[in-house]
Amino acid sequence: MSQDMLMLLVEGLGETFYMVAVSSLVSALLGIPLGVILVITGKGHIKENLLFNQTLGAIVNAARSTPFIILMVAIIPFTRIIVGTSIGTNAAIVPLTIAAIPFLARVVESAIKEVDAGLIEAAQSMGASPSQIILKVLIPESRPSIVLGITLTVISLIGYSAMAGAIGGGGLGDLAIRYGYQRFRADVMLATVVILIAMVQIVQSSGDYFAHKLNKR
Repeated sequence: MSQDMLMLLVEGLGETFYMVAVSSLVSALLGIPLGVILVITGKGHIKENLLFNQTLGAIVNAARSTPFIILMVAIIPFTRIIVGTSIGTNAAIVPLTIAAIPFLARVVESAIKEVDAGLIEAAQSMGASPSQIILKVLIPESRPSIVLGITLTVISLIGYSAMAGAIGGGGLGDLAIRYGYQRFRADVMLATVVILIAMVQIVQSSGDYFAHKLNKR
């Protein structure tokens, strides 16, 4: 493999890392609160609002059920409004984030629902406000599962970022399509696959480590 191709691989890795990092951060900032809202507005919870919960749940389910490639194409006008273009790494971040938010929200919802109801009742009996219950009971008790959920989301985004390359999103996926597939460069295709596998392994191992550290059980 030539030095120029190695430079292209490094550049593609940097673009993939950038896309995944930004979309992971934004999806965590929006997906975690969304997951909390899905829980606390559910039946019998601290802020019960069934109509709102069902409506929000339907929107989340609709977003989750849309295949990523279709989502990328469908929101091109919205992507252009946000970043001014529909091609490149910045453009790819928009659909990546939109795809990840509902996914992470459902994972966070499942994690918080595992919290012992007795802890919530004990906090309420001591006069804790809803915000105190969320910040001092629900989130702390479900942190290991939330960390694993974020890990799963990041891994999904690595895969999505590779798909984004197929329609001009940049990164390793774009490199694999342009050189590995269209120019029949098996070495480039193999290199991108190996790099993506290594990224997934690093993310999974890191997530498992931090989840174990946060687990008080």
